[in-house]
Amino acid sequence: MLEIKNINVHFGVIHALKSISLKVNEGEIVTLIGANGAGKTTTLRTISGLKKPTDGNILLEGKDITASTAQDRVRMGISQSPEGRRVFPTMTVLENLELGAYLRRDKNNIAEDLKTVYNHFPILADRKKQAAGTLSGGEQQMLAIGRAMMSRPRILLLDEPSMGLAPLLVQEIFNIIKDINKAGTTILLVEQNASMALQIANRAYVMETGSIVLSGTGAELMQSDDIKKAYLGG
Repeated sequence: MLEIKNINVHFGVIHALKSISLKVNEGEIVTLIGANGAGKTTTLRTISGLKKPTDGNILLEGKDITASTAQDRVRMGISQSPEGRRVFPTMTVLENLELGAYLRRDKNNIAEDLKTVYNHFPILADRKKQAAGTLSGGEQQMLAIGRAMMSRPRILLLDEPSMGLAPLLVQEIFNIIKDINKAGTTILLVEQNASMALQIANRAYVMETGSIVLSGTGAELMQSDDIKKAYLGG
């Protein structure tokens, strides 16, 4: 479904991504794990069109979208929930969700998708008239994911959805991610909580200093001694 081939990204003289390649098949949950600064967020921003690669190609269902704008990629079915949530704090929960559907014109389907988001995140329905900035961190994370879902993505990019959340909320967020995937949305997940990410992932890639150094199924990497030592505390 989504494939990136030999992508390089530079920030001035800094070589942030070094000829990375990865693939996400339709219906999968694929996760990128790695330490801070490994290049995980840059990878997602490059896929979503927020950062231009120096060279390499991004393919969506075989079509080269490397030159497409971020807006066009949303129309094509790529949506991102960013690191740090980045909700619009003075706007209501409902207004934030409606912004996620900004490029859509199918009002009836938008209403249905809003119901779907509320089914996944009932607390957002309860707080739909509340300013997003007054929500807790966990509620803001739910709102960020829900907003990304409102574009009706075929592939959902999730950047650190568990960051800063209490353990019970982390479990809840990951359960919801699995439910979203089961309902038909392909997911590329960037996550520092490697244990949780590998438990739900079909496949995984490990990034270090801008390169992909290891890949395999989630189960395989859970059993890797190197991964246990580096990321799982074992």
